[in-house]
Amino acid sequence: MSSYIEGLFSLHARTALVTGGSSGIGQVMAEAIGRAGASVVIVARREAELAAAVRTLEGRGVRAAAISADLGDRAAVARVCAEAPEFFGDIDILVNDAANNIRRPMGDLTTDDYDQTIAVNLTAPYLLGQHFGPRMAARGWGRIINIGSQQSISAFGDSGVYGVSKAAVCGLSRSQAEAWSANGVTSNTITPGFILTPLTAPAQAVPGRVEELAARSMTGRNGLPSDFAGIAAFLASDASAYITGQAICVDGGFSVH
Repeated sequence: MSSYIEGLFSLHARTALVTGGSSGIGQVMAEAIGRAGASVVIVARREAELAAAVRTLEGRGVRAAAISADLGDRAAVARVCAEAPEFFGDIDILVNDAANNIRRPMGDLTTDDYDQTIAVNLTAPYLLGQHFGPRMAARGWGRIINIGSQQSISAFGDSGVYGVSKAAVCGLSRSQAEAWSANGVTSNTITPGFILTPLTAPAQAVPGRVEELAARSMTGRNGLPSDFAGIAAFLASDASAYITGQAICVDGGFSVH
């Protein structure tokens, strides 16, 4: 049984690039993929948090490295593309988790809010996919995992341009799947529910909001980053070879309640 499961899910000799990998869902996904056997390069802005995350990963037996970059800057994205393979070799698994979450009433959003949100939440995943996707396809194997949101499929809580960007992420996964699945590269979107992470801290600070959102989930609780370890390992592995172009909700039933 153990050798069978290992054959399905082992990521031995694979290399993953995980943006937003220093905290929250991204950090859990980086660890899950790493503990399944892959070497992992994480990307985020803050060097201290990156260093701490690498120490944690290494302490759990993961080969890990980090790149500090602001993914809202196209030059920084290009630098990530160039530097990431220098640590452990070609990137086989791309996880686009980094995002910002500017949530104000629609009429109050500025052009700068729009530009920042689209740059980080959509343009960076697009550019990283454009770089690594064809290289994966040329080698005949690859995995792209994009992170969506409940705002990918519904609007509430001042979705604004954040909702626009996350809806587009689902379209990005479908387009990537169409382009490269025939060459062994799958692309899928994970759609979280309301997850207790630093990204959702502003919403958590609204009195009653955490309880209200927990009540919308069929499980009666909000999500935790640890809820994303299994789906990350699955979508990164050979076990998911026939799943592509999909938006998979990991939300405790939030989206169907």
